This record gives sequence, structure tokens and C-alpha cells, in this order.
Amino acid sequence: MTDFSALDAACPLLECPVCRGRGAAEVPLVRHDRQLACPNGHGFDIARQGYVNLAGGAPPANADTAPMIDARQRFLDSGVYEPIRQAVSHASDAAHWLVEVGAGTGWYLDGVLTHRRDAVGLATDVSVAAAKRAARSGLASVVADTWAGLPIRSASVDAVLCVFAPRSAAEFARVLAPGGRAVVAWPTPRHLAALRERLGLLNVATDKDEQLVTQFGEAGLNPADRELVEFSAECTAQQVADLVGMGPNAFHDHAPAQGPTTIDVSVEVGTFLRAGA
Repeated sequence: MTDFSALDAACPLLECPVCRGRGAAEVPLVRHDRQLACPNGHGFDIARQGYVNLAGGAPPANADTAPMIDARQRFLDSGVYEPIRQAVSHASDAAHWLVEVGAGTGWYLDGVLTHRRDAVGLATDVSVAAAKRAARSGLASVVADTWAGLPIRSASVDAVLCVFAPRSAAEFARVLAPGGRAVVAWPTPRHLAALRERLGLLNVATDKDEQLVTQFGEAGLNPADRELVEFSAECTAQQVADLVGMGPNAFHDHAPAQGPTTIDVSVEVGTFLRAGA
């Protein structure tokens, strides 16, 4: 039997995407048996795995595939990126209502909720495969496209988590409550530099940091704290293959992974506060 407790707890964050698309915002969704429904008669079935599709259309071509999600699950569960998860958890420690966008398996959100039993979390991702996996992990999980607008009520969220995922600063600012924060993790140009060069992987823009701070500032999200997470880790050939295969490089040609090998991790975890807090 499907456990709806996580979804029920997160329902106060959700709004009907159909009503919002027609100009009526803040129309709540409430669970009735195996469906989320709004007062205006729009219903969204809860899948057997426990997630709900609120995207209302086909996923984009670059949505994570099931093999990518499998690779991400294996790699993250191996613990290599645990220092990043700890930094994200620390940055969002005071939040009660949390949303992880581009959540994938929901591994980072789950790390926060493990230490904060009183907190409520929601995982969103444009990938159906990702939403399925997050729901199987016991998280409230919905399919949603950040760029099309999150099915989340304005000013309802204490912390938005975004780890290596597409960022819509304006949408984050909309859903964040006064005093809310966006906790964002992004790679520096040093991140996996040797591995990227050896395998011909996608580069990290040298001005990524500046672009992100500017984008968030224009949306009214001001930089507060920042932690640079850097470490080296010895990885097996399977871990390297999963690391490469769990992200955008999976859609591009590259040399086969070799192992064991040492990877150099370099990630910024930044906190951006909503203006007026």
C-alpha cells in the first residue's frame, strides 16, 4: 500500500498548475484517495510509485533518463559526495518548508530531512524517472518544469535547494517566504578538471560564479554565506562511469571511463536570501 504521509505533509505548498496557467494563482491542491484535486475540478492522479505529474506535458528532450537516474543513485549512495550534502544540509538547517528543484533522486533533500524530523520537504524534477525514484525513497515528489513555473504557492517556502540543477532565480524568489533562502551548489572551473580533460567532458564556464550572483541579485536574492567544498577522492571505474553518466555528459560523446582514478571535487555552496527579509 502506498504511504501518502510525505505527500500529505507537503500539500500545503502545492497549487493547481492549471488554475495558475489561467491566471488564478494560489488555488490549493488536496489529496482525495489517489488523486490531488483543486476546488475548480482539476485532478492529478498519484502514480503507483507515489509521485504526481504536475507538468502537464511531455518532458523535454534533455530530461534525465532512467539509466541516468540509476547511475546517480549508485554514485550518490557510494558516499563520495557526502561533504557536499553536509554543506547543503548545514546551509538549510533552520528551514521548515523545503523544496529541492531538479532533485533527481532527492538525495540532498533526504540528507536535510534525516537530521530535521520536524521539517517538510518536496522534491521536484522535470524527469518522470527522477520523480519515481524520489517517491520510492519516501519523499513527496512531483514532476514539474522549473522554467515553466513551479506548482508551488508564492511565499510559502523557507528554503529552495538547487544542486547542480537548472536555476530560475525569479521563480525561486517567487516561492520563497520573507526570510527564505536559496541554497545553491555549483561547480567551480577546478571541479573534475583532470577527469574532464582526459575524457573530453563538458567544460565549466569560467564566469559561472559571476553569472549566478548577477542573476540572483536581479531577482532580489542577495548573497549571504558561501562555503567552498574541495576534496579529492579515489573512485573505481564504475564510480567514474556513474559520475559521468548521471549528468549532462550522458547526452554527449566522450572517452570511456577508466579506473581506479582520483577525482578532484571543487564546488561552491552559496546561500542567497530573499530581499526584504
